[in-house]
Amino acid sequence: MRKRSTAPVPIMDHRQYRKVRRLVHECCNYDGGNCIALDNGEECVCVQSISYSLLCRWFRAAVLPLDKELETVLFYRLDAKRCTVCGTLFRPGSNRAKYCPECAGHMKRIKAAQRKRKQRAKCHALGPEKPL
Repeated sequence: MRKRSTAPVPIMDHRQYRKVRRLVHECCNYDGGNCIALDNGEECVCVQSISYSLLCRWFRAAVLPLDKELETVLFYRLDAKRCTVCGTLFRPGSNRAKYCPECAGHMKRIKAAQRKRKQRAKCHALGPEKPL
């Protein structure tokens, strides 16, 4: 029988803990400080709301992805990069990534406009030498 290796449970600092506490209220199992999933006839306190580590698997899978930057800081610390535009942490898809997904589309449009402007400036078809 093989043992399942588990990843280490991330430990949070106080700022991260405060963010997680705000996110706990978004969980569908959270009911006034209690956890419905752990309820077996008597009320049970939500473990995620009182701990400095990520213990709740449901919270990790369903609620934490709502805050991409916090998820990146807690789970992908070594892979994370900062966006050159807005400065948020993101998990890059390749080693060339410079922008977070939100800024990537915006920067793609800006770069395409600059490229076309430069291309049109090189073309002298409609310049002052050759008027219509």
